[in-house]
Amino acid sequence: MTGPDGHRHRQAEGHRHRRVVSLPDGTKITAVSFDAVDPYARDRRPGYGLYLDRRWQPPWPHDHLDWPDFGVPGDQASVLSALRSVLDRARTGEQVEVGCLGGHGRTGTALACLAVLTRHPATDAVAWVRANYCPEAVETAGQEAFITRLRC
Repeated sequence: MTGPDGHRHRQAEGHRHRRVVSLPDGTKITAVSFDAVDPYARDRRPGYGLYLDRRWQPPWPHDHLDWPDFGVPGDQASVLSALRSVLDRARTGEQVEVGCLGGHGRTGTALACLAVLTRHPATDAVAWVRANYCPEAVETAGQEAFITRLRC
Protein backbone atom coordinates (compact mmCIF):
# COMPACT_ATOMS: atom_id res chain seq x y z
CA MET A 1 0.00 0.00 0.00
CA THR A 2 1.30 3.48 -0.84
CA GLY A 3 0.72 6.15 1.79
CA PRO A 4 -0.07 9.84 1.21
CA ASP A 5 3.65 10.61 1.54
CA GLY A 6 4.40 8.47 -1.53
CA HIS A 7 6.22 5.77 0.47
CA ARG A 8 5.22 2.14 0.45
CA HIS A 9 3.91 0.92 3.81
CA ARG A 10 3.27 -2.57 5.02
CA GLN A 11 0.03 -3.21 6.77
CA ALA A 12 1.05 -4.96 9.95
CA GLU A 13 -1.26 -7.40 11.59
CA GLY A 14 -0.57 -7.72 15.26
CA HIS A 15 -0.89 -11.04 16.95
CA ARG A 16 -0.71 -12.09 20.54
CA HIS A 17 1.63 -14.70 21.93
CA ARG A 18 0.95 -17.01 24.81
CA ARG A 19 2.58 -20.19 23.70
CA VAL A 20 4.50 -23.03 25.30
CA VAL A 21 7.83 -23.47 23.54
CA SER A 22 9.80 -26.71 23.92
CA LEU A 23 13.49 -25.85 23.92
CA PRO A 24 15.92 -28.18 22.13
CA ASP A 25 16.49 -30.17 25.35
CA GLY A 26 12.73 -30.53 25.98
CA THR A 27 12.46 -27.84 28.66
CA LYS A 28 9.16 -25.99 28.35
CA ILE A 29 8.91 -22.19 28.59
CA THR A 30 5.80 -20.11 27.93
CA ALA A 31 6.52 -17.15 25.65
CA VAL A 32 4.13 -14.22 25.98
CA SER A 33 3.35 -10.80 24.59
CA PHE A 34 1.64 -8.07 26.58
CA ASP A 35 -2.11 -7.98 26.04
CA ALA A 36 -3.14 -4.47 27.06
CA VAL A 37 -6.79 -5.51 27.48
CA ASP A 38 -6.15 -8.24 30.06
CA PRO A 39 -2.42 -8.98 30.40
CA TYR A 40 -2.69 -11.32 33.39
CA ALA A 41 -5.62 -13.51 32.37
CA ARG A 42 -4.48 -17.12 32.46
CA ASP A 43 -6.17 -20.50 32.77
CA ARG A 44 -3.32 -21.33 35.13
CA ARG A 45 -1.04 -18.69 36.64
CA PRO A 46 2.67 -19.21 36.11
CA GLY A 47 4.89 -19.80 39.09
CA TYR A 48 7.36 -17.23 37.82
CA GLY A 49 7.83 -14.74 35.01
CA LEU A 50 10.86 -13.02 33.53
CA TYR A 51 9.78 -9.86 31.72
CA LEU A 52 11.79 -7.74 29.35
CA ASP A 53 9.50 -4.72 29.58
CA ARG A 54 8.59 -2.82 32.75
CA ARG A 55 4.92 -2.60 31.75
CA TRP A 56 4.62 -6.13 33.07
CA GLN A 57 3.57 -5.99 36.74
CA PRO A 58 1.85 -9.35 37.26
CA PRO A 59 0.52 -10.55 40.60
CA TRP A 60 2.81 -13.64 40.56
CA PRO A 61 6.54 -13.77 41.36
CA HIS A 62 8.56 -12.15 38.62
CA ASP A 63 11.67 -10.23 37.67
CA HIS A 64 12.55 -7.70 34.98
CA LEU A 65 15.61 -7.43 32.80
CA ASP A 66 16.72 -4.03 31.58
CA TRP A 67 16.41 -4.66 27.84
CA PRO A 68 15.62 -1.83 25.41
CA ASP A 69 12.93 -2.36 22.78
CA PHE A 70 14.55 -3.32 19.43
CA GLY A 71 17.89 -3.52 21.24
CA VAL A 72 20.00 -5.80 23.36
CA PRO A 73 20.85 -5.70 27.04
CA GLY A 74 24.10 -4.03 28.00
CA ASP A 75 25.10 -6.67 30.55
CA GLN A 76 25.40 -10.14 29.06
CA ALA A 77 26.28 -11.66 32.45
CA SER A 78 22.99 -10.56 34.05
CA VAL A 79 21.04 -11.90 31.06
CA LEU A 80 22.76 -15.27 31.27
CA SER A 81 22.16 -15.44 35.02
CA ALA A 82 18.45 -14.63 34.63
CA LEU A 83 17.98 -17.08 31.75
CA ARG A 84 19.80 -19.86 33.63
CA SER A 85 17.44 -19.24 36.55
CA VAL A 86 14.46 -19.54 34.18
CA LEU A 87 15.85 -22.84 32.86
CA ASP A 88 16.46 -24.17 36.37
CA ARG A 89 12.90 -23.33 37.42
CA ALA A 90 11.37 -24.85 34.28
CA ARG A 91 13.47 -28.00 34.58
CA THR A 92 12.04 -28.62 38.07
CA GLY A 93 8.52 -28.46 36.60
CA GLU A 94 7.66 -24.89 37.53
CA GLN A 95 5.54 -23.12 34.93
CA VAL A 96 7.59 -20.11 33.82
CA GLU A 97 7.03 -17.49 31.20
CA VAL A 98 9.21 -14.99 29.37
CA GLY A 99 7.81 -11.95 27.64
CA CYS A 100 8.31 -8.44 26.37
CA LEU A 101 5.72 -6.17 24.77
CA GLY A 102 5.06 -7.58 21.30
CA GLY A 103 6.65 -10.98 21.87
CA HIS A 104 9.01 -10.83 18.90
CA GLY A 105 12.33 -9.01 19.32
CA ARG A 106 13.26 -9.33 22.98
CA THR A 107 11.22 -12.46 23.65
CA GLY A 108 12.51 -14.12 20.48
CA THR A 109 16.08 -13.17 21.35
CA ALA A 110 15.67 -14.52 24.90
CA LEU A 111 14.26 -17.82 23.52
CA ALA A 112 17.18 -18.11 21.09
CA CYS A 113 19.58 -17.51 24.00
CA LEU A 114 17.77 -20.19 26.01
CA ALA A 115 18.23 -22.56 23.06
CA VAL A 116 21.96 -21.82 23.11
CA LEU A 117 22.04 -22.48 26.86
CA THR A 118 20.54 -25.91 26.12
CA ARG A 119 23.50 -26.59 23.77
CA HIS A 120 21.85 -25.63 20.48
CA PRO A 121 24.43 -24.03 18.14
CA ALA A 122 24.38 -20.24 18.42
CA THR A 123 24.80 -19.96 14.65
CA ASP A 124 21.42 -21.70 14.17
CA ALA A 125 19.53 -20.30 17.17
CA VAL A 126 17.71 -17.56 15.24
CA ALA A 127 16.50 -20.02 12.61
CA TRP A 128 15.50 -22.42 15.40
CA VAL A 129 13.39 -19.83 17.26
CA ARG A 130 11.72 -18.68 14.04
CA ALA A 131 10.82 -22.27 13.17
CA ASN A 132 9.72 -23.29 16.67
CA TYR A 133 8.12 -20.12 18.00
CA CYS A 134 7.36 -17.33 15.51
CA PRO A 135 8.72 -16.43 12.06
CA GLU A 136 8.88 -12.79 13.20
CA ALA A 137 11.08 -13.54 16.23
CA VAL A 138 14.38 -11.69 16.61
CA GLU A 139 13.83 -8.35 14.90
CA THR A 140 17.21 -6.68 14.44
CA ALA A 141 20.72 -7.44 13.25
CA GLY A 142 21.94 -6.36 16.69
CA GLN A 143 19.76 -8.98 18.35
CA GLU A 144 21.07 -11.64 15.95
CA ALA A 145 24.66 -10.62 16.72
CA PHE A 146 23.96 -10.75 20.47
CA ILE A 147 22.85 -14.38 20.12
CA THR A 148 25.80 -15.49 17.98
CA ARG A 149 28.27 -13.79 20.37
CA LEU A 150 26.70 -15.40 23.43
CA ARG A 151 29.34 -16.87 25.73
CA CYS A 152 27.84 -19.51 27.96
